[in-house]
Amino acid sequence: MTLSIRIIPCLDVTDGRVVKGVNFTNLIDAGDPVELAALYYAEGADELTFLDISASSAGRETTLEIVRRTAEQSFIPLTVGGGVRSVDDVNRLLRAGADKISINTSAIARPELIAEIADRFGSQVLVLSVDARRARTESGFEVTTHGGREGTDIDALAWVEKACALGVGEILLNSMDADGTRAGYDIGMITAVRAVSKVPLIASGGAGALEDFAAALNAGADALLAASVFHFGSHRIRDVKSYLASQNYSVRTVQVL
Repeated sequence: MTLSIRIIPCLDVTDGRVVKGVNFTNLIDAGDPVELAALYYAEGADELTFLDISASSAGRETTLEIVRRTAEQSFIPLTVGGGVRSVDDVNRLLRAGADKISINTSAIARPELIAEIADRFGSQVLVLSVDARRARTESGFEVTTHGGREGTDIDALAWVEKACALGVGEILLNSMDADGTRAGYDIGMITAVRAVSKVPLIASGGAGALEDFAAALNAGADALLAASVFHFGSHRIRDVKSYLASQNYSVRTVQVL
């Protein structure tokens, strides 16, 4: 049985508002996360990803109340990330309505956290967010932390392999070089990560033209995450799904408003 391609709008949230920029800089307001969650659910999104992009750098937890309100507006899987540092943090977010939890900075600081979360809640709950950029590492890709603000000198492919061995259930691969540019997904990065990982791979960063979505799938992605093109009206979710269906990809069709 062929699994349907998942289209996942991303809500990058700071100070209670959805924001979007280019390469995580020059952020501009894109709306209310609760209102956008309701809109994207109605339009046929397969999942939603809510990332509190300032939680780690500010040393605080993800805002639970916004997560609760967002979860109340959609009946599709909700992944939440930002500021998750412990098994207890994961438990609180799941109780607030999250279906999956995304971790990045905290896992790099203490990789054992991956196994702790997977052992308690199952690998299917755990998404490893990999904010990667081109750098002088063995593979040519480096992992960054704190919402892309800090380099680590850690090779991205080696990190993905280690994290998969520890129990992550899914990889959210965000190209920091392509993020917000609408110049296309980073095909080289997707291909490289696909070669070292067997868990589902979500491509993120750079979606622009409809053809970009198909190119990421051809490179090995299982799901497609996008923000700018949806927030600012370049494409509707149904446009992306119609295009992918025309390219013989299996997509979930729904009645949209």
